[in-house]
Amino acid sequence: MNQKLSALVITYNEEKNILDVIKCLDFANEIIIVDSFSDDQTVTLAKKNPKVRVYQHKFEDFTKQRNLAISYATNDWILFLDADERLTVPLQKEIQNIINDSTAHDAYYVYRTFFFCNKKIRFSGTQNDKNFRLFRKSKAKYRELKKVHETLDVNGTIGILKHKILHYSFSDYQSYKNKMIHYGILKGQELQLSHKKYNLVTHIAKTSFKFFKAYIIKLGILDGKEGWEISYLQSLSVHHTYLSLKRKKQI
Repeated sequence: MNQKLSALVITYNEEKNILDVIKCLDFANEIIIVDSFSDDQTVTLAKKNPKVRVYQHKFEDFTKQRNLAISYATNDWILFLDADERLTVPLQKEIQNIINDSTAHDAYYVYRTFFFCNKKIRFSGTQNDKNFRLFRKSKAKYRELKKVHETLDVNGTIGILKHKILHYSFSDYQSYKNKMIHYGILKGQELQLSHKKYNLVTHIAKTSFKFFKAYIIKLGILDGKEGWEISYLQSLSVHHTYLSLKRKKQI
């Protein structure tokens, strides 16, 4: 008997991406979207596909949105995709084969090919970029206290898929900058909840090392102008993490 698959996406103002991400998920048995009250055409466009069910929930953090989406899934096998990610046909087939394999693992990492401003990025830390995207609902859940860079706790075995996701992360510099700042603020809130204390030396050291790591250690220098920009924006995110933590301390 063929196993059924629930495909999940969380969205906010993704009208540019929503039709393409739904198209590459159309092989799933159901597509569930948890939307943070988009004020563009995201929801209207999504509802055009009869497989799609849309739920709207005020955004608190990424972990809560993801766990909520999982709760709406009617099947055990979950495929989670970001709106700016795409599955190739070989990856779709690999996923179908895995969920129907009795010896399958309980969760799978997927590597991603990263695009920035429509250019394929080969270094800058993206060469090791992988995330959990396929897993059993009965065996996995996102860790509650993580507000950003969500962590999936897996009670079972873990595998890695052969084929990569295409990650069309940002079409322009400003969008990437805005998202990195947002991630940094959420990470600062997460540190505050875990009772971390603000320290200026840590702030400067962590921010500086993030740039050095992405641009030098992870060979961002070989990605040209885009490598410099990615490395800078990653360090900017760390900077805003500690600014956020500092503000919490002053309240």
